[in-house]
Amino acid sequence: MTALPLEGIRIFDLSRIMAGPFCTQNLADMGADVIKVERPGEGDDTRAWGPIYVKDADGNDTTESAYYLSANRNKRSITINISHPEGQALAKRLIAKADVLVQNFKVGGLKKYGLDYESLSKDFPGLVYCSISGYGQTGPYASRAGYDFMAQGFGGLMSVTGEPGGTPMKVGVAVSDIMCGMYSAMSILAALRHRDCTGEGQEIDCALTDTQIAWMANQASNYLVSGVSPGLMGNSHPSIVPYTTYETADGFVILAIGNDTQFRKWCEHAGANELAEDPRFTTNRDRLAHRQELTDLMAPYMKSRKLQEWIDGLGAIGVPAGPVNTMERAFNDPHTKSRDMVVELPHPLAGGGKVPLVANPVKMSKTPPQYKMAPPTLGQHTGEVLEDWLGLDNAEIDDLAKRGATTA
Repeated sequence: MTALPLEGIRIFDLSRIMAGPFCTQNLADMGADVIKVERPGEGDDTRAWGPIYVKDADGNDTTESAYYLSANRNKRSITINISHPEGQALAKRLIAKADVLVQNFKVGGLKKYGLDYESLSKDFPGLVYCSISGYGQTGPYASRAGYDFMAQGFGGLMSVTGEPGGTPMKVGVAVSDIMCGMYSAMSILAALRHRDCTGEGQEIDCALTDTQIAWMANQASNYLVSGVSPGLMGNSHPSIVPYTTYETADGFVILAIGNDTQFRKWCEHAGANELAEDPRFTTNRDRLAHRQELTDLMAPYMKSRKLQEWIDGLGAIGVPAGPVNTMERAFNDPHTKSRDMVVELPHPLAGGGKVPLVANPVKMSKTPPQYKMAPPTLGQHTGEVLEDWLGLDNAEIDDLAKRGATTA
């Protein structure tokens, strides 16, 4: 098996829900040894976030939710009671062996356990400590609890998501969490590079709200340059026309015309050459100024043919068009299958012996992501990790459990 780029990197993962686990799953896919540290008897909140759960051999729900499966592949689970002095001591013994600590407790929540950055950096100056929170470690809102939904609202995403005149909408996936996890993973890699060069660790402060504002990208830049806040535009693009969804004879199609040449090609293919010759629509600047007129004129043409006719016909002439897929259609599409976007891994609770997971989308020619373990059950690897990282034997592990540090 090919060596992975992060092999040898050890991560002490105190995070739960989505942003932190998504961050560490990506690092685990690249070879990092991630131990998922969980509270005995309870574990990550998302283990119980149904309604979809792994089914056992009899078709009954198990204790593992599909939500939990989405962000915890390639990790080993260990239970530690960090509210107990013995658990805190055990945590520090493991942290001494770690390169990275990831946590998403409320700001200051780990200080009482002696597991905050200020406390740990004195004993472990090379530790990379990544703190993920709703509003960041500083600022007037730092103490507030923060969730993806709130970040989408705070950072402006909901103000541009939804139909004109309608209700602002959140995106259907926890995108603030996921992007914060991605920024966190990138920052950890940069901090490890710095550590390797200087021996110095550091604290990384990643906030959902900062992340959401940052990846508003062109919409944020449009506001900063103009001073005008963008509003709800439905599926339309603020800078390109026509770039939206249209109703066809049997469903909706995405039409993403990005330049004047593509627009003229669409007109010829649709039999609407009069639109290409209309001075209101000659250039993208013209089309922006007459957005609604063009949309209304194009609608009957788009509805005159079936979805697949448009996709096939426009695709053949280089005009971007595509379907609005359900998850079923997305995963069953031959292109998705050719890209190996599903991986199945053995799971002890699954009735069929394996669970299907969304694969890592990164394709690498020399060191591609590898899939070694399904998301772990609660405390599945406690003894294994204590033996592996600390060299403890069974008697010592049992003793820690008796003293309340963990559950063997």
